[in-house]
Amino acid sequence: MQNCFEKFNQKINHKNNIIYIFIDASNLWEAQKAKGRFLDYEKTLKFIRDNFTYYSAYPAEGTRNYNLDGRHKFFTFLNKSLGFEVRKKELKRITVVDEHGESIKEKGDMDVWITLDAVHHLNKYHTAILFTGDSDFLPLINYLKNNGKKVFIFSSQNNISEELRTGGDGYADVLKIPRIWGRALKYREEKQ
Repeated sequence: MQNCFEKFNQKINHKNNIIYIFIDASNLWEAQKAKGRFLDYEKTLKFIRDNFTYYSAYPAEGTRNYNLDGRHKFFTFLNKSLGFEVRKKELKRITVVDEHGESIKEKGDMDVWITLDAVHHLNKYHTAILFTGDSDFLPLINYLKNNGKKVFIFSSQNNISEELRTGGDGYADVLKIPRIWGRALKYREEKQ
């Protein structure tokens, strides 16, 4: 008996269906933390095929007490080994002053990039898959559907708005897809 993900995969992967996948890295990170495992991108690529774009904001050099080379090697792996388009930028650092004093808040703000790319490439695909749980994408989903596109949302039950979960043509909880997970997630130890 087929599970719901095999049926989903067959539904979107017929030979004339061109799929674009837009991955919101910060949202996917929350799913990986909830699962306690890293997403295996090679397995995911086999599960869903075609054009992946990975959007990530990353810390500027000198803002962390650990080396960021691994992050850049990961971006290179996604691009060169798996054929992902990688859109990246440094996190924006904003000084915030409140009753507790002055602090730095970091923001990635990749949602607009994802939206612009989804609209810009509109005539190149039939189906859009968004790896996100952010309800800010609901207007994009409506726009894509109004332009004849199928839109599927991949997120995790613990990190998705109800509007987004029900707003597309389908929703898949990535935490329940067994074949796409890789090695265990380990947290870095803070340097003293």
